[in-house]
Amino acid sequence: MLVASLIAAGAISPAWAQTFDASRLFKPVELNSGWLMHPGDNPAWAHADFDDSGWTPYDISGQLGAVLHEPRPQIVWYRLRLKVSPDEAGLALCQSTIAKAAEVYVNGELLTSEGQVSPFVSYTWDARIVRRIPDRMLAGGFLIIAVRAHISKPEWVSQNPGLSPGNLSLGQESTLKSQRWLIILGQSLLTWIDHLLCIGVGLVALVLYASQRRQHEYLWIAAIGLLTLVEAIEPLVALFQNIPTHWEVLSDLFRVATPYVWASLYFSFIHQRIGWRWRAVLILCGLCNAFSAVQQIYLTLPLYVQFVSNLPFIILLSVVIPFMLAVHWRRGNREAGILLIPAVLFSLYIYAEVGFEILFQFPAWREFGLRGLNLIDRFPAGPFAISLDRISSILSTLSLAIIMLLRSGRMSRRQAILESELVAAQQVQQVLLPEHTDTVPGFDVETEYEPAQQVGGDFFQVLPAGHGGLLVVVGDVAGKGLPAAMLVSVLVGATRGVAEYTADPAELLASLNERMLGRTNGSFATALAAHITADGWVTIANAGHLSPYLDGNEIELPGALPLGIVSGNDYQTHQFYLAHGSRLTFYSDGVVEAQNDAGELFGFERARAISTKPASAIVEAAKAFGQEDDITVVTVTRHLAMDKAA
Repeated sequence: MLVASLIAAGAISPAWAQTFDASRLFKPVELNSGWLMHPGDNPAWAHADFDDSGWTPYDISGQLGAVLHEPRPQIVWYRLRLKVSPDEAGLALCQSTIAKAAEVYVNGELLTSEGQVSPFVSYTWDARIVRRIPDRMLAGGFLIIAVRAHISKPEWVSQNPGLSPGNLSLGQESTLKSQRWLIILGQSLLTWIDHLLCIGVGLVALVLYASQRRQHEYLWIAAIGLLTLVEAIEPLVALFQNIPTHWEVLSDLFRVATPYVWASLYFSFIHQRIGWRWRAVLILCGLCNAFSAVQQIYLTLPLYVQFVSNLPFIILLSVVIPFMLAVHWRRGNREAGILLIPAVLFSLYIYAEVGFEILFQFPAWREFGLRGLNLIDRFPAGPFAISLDRISSILSTLSLAIIMLLRSGRMSRRQAILESELVAAQQVQQVLLPEHTDTVPGFDVETEYEPAQQVGGDFFQVLPAGHGGLLVVVGDVAGKGLPAAMLVSVLVGATRGVAEYTADPAELLASLNERMLGRTNGSFATALAAHITADGWVTIANAGHLSPYLDGNEIELPGALPLGIVSGNDYQTHQFYLAHGSRLTFYSDGVVEAQNDAGELFGFERARAISTKPASAIVEAAKAFGQEDDITVVTVTRHLAMDKAA
């Protein structure tokens, strides 16, 4: 038995000579030395008592292909004998970026499994997976760690396929998890800031576009925010949990839209139309962009093919866009100048990235190329890794935010000017449309005016007409707000001017029609003019306005075109008698077009039914139903004979 023990000890001593001492562990340590390697696949190689004396010692910082006798095997095993303290507890392994499919065994028991080694199912590999080693395994003082890795064709063309430095770390579970968070934050903080800024600016742009539909730039900014959100989901999940590679492919397919959306954004700021030729170019760039991302996962293509597939998008972003922005900036487009700064920075990044990638392909310049790539992609700043790509992307988002802020400032100033103009227009309307009219003997006149906005497009005038008569003019300018209010001032001034020499309704409307021609910019106005004599005779002419009501009955009037449409329009008159105690009620269409929440109109029947009520009651009824337009009500009641005699 003694002889047999000595023989067994001698048989396995060559393998055990590669023991990694972790018995005095004060902080997490990377398992970068003491490994044995063997190509092929055998489940027995995971067992703790397997004789690996015939395996090849392997320095994982070297090139795997240099120590293999067969070219590029699909599966490679690694084994490491690890010395630990039997009193230790809470130890764990942290695994990251070993292979697209890898398994880690401890003393023959599966500890972690990412992807599927055989049959091969590819997973992402960037997540740092921390798994605790059962305390019972530590009692013997030694651990056998076995790694089974499937190395795909795209991985074989990488710098160091398979197990490499930093892939496995040993330490206390709590410390490794804290270290994992620090690494994730250090490597991804700028990316998260970039994504959150882009999504936030996109949401703000979407709100702005809802109120400013002509500003298509806001729509494209919102589209970029949405695209960023969709593309960020898979990388964010993959930081914490490895997922099937086809999820990554689905995310990369959205890159088809990236060139079109970004180019449309820049073109909208410089007011450049995208024709069918540009659309074809942008679609080609998008297809090449998506292909470039997908082929790195599944295909093994020569470097020049990868470069050519990226070339259209590279030219678009680093040549065409900066050139167009510079040209329009020189022409006075300040927003193009703001966007030019991050565009130039990103162009410099692309030039440097392509240059260092080319240098990396030559053995004599490989180290210099690698240093350059690390400098622009992973520049260390304390615990953080700074990428020139992310810096330019953040600046691009901030430039969009600055433009939106500057525009908001201009809009605020314009709004302040507009509000002051509206206040001035409102004061003018209060003068032109007074709340109280002059008293005319023999008549009671009520007027009510309720604009839908600060200023409106309705107008009315009640003027003495000589010999105890009365001239009533009621009208409605098409539209609302300040343009309609300015046209109202023209019509009211013209009405007062014409009324000084004539009280004939037809002549008055014809004169107003000529005054409006050439001043309306395509707008028009309806109007109704009525001359009421002291003895009760009413002569009325209509220019497309609502007919008045006499004691609750609509007066039928001949139709005519509104004011401001054609020159030389002839307005016919109609005459009727206003008896003592009778009431004549004039409306604007804001009464009949009042609309409730169900979409029902106030309508002519309701308007007729309440036409005998006081003007204020009619206005309140229409407002309560649901005001949509300016409301004007003018009522004229002829005194009773006894009142006149008195």
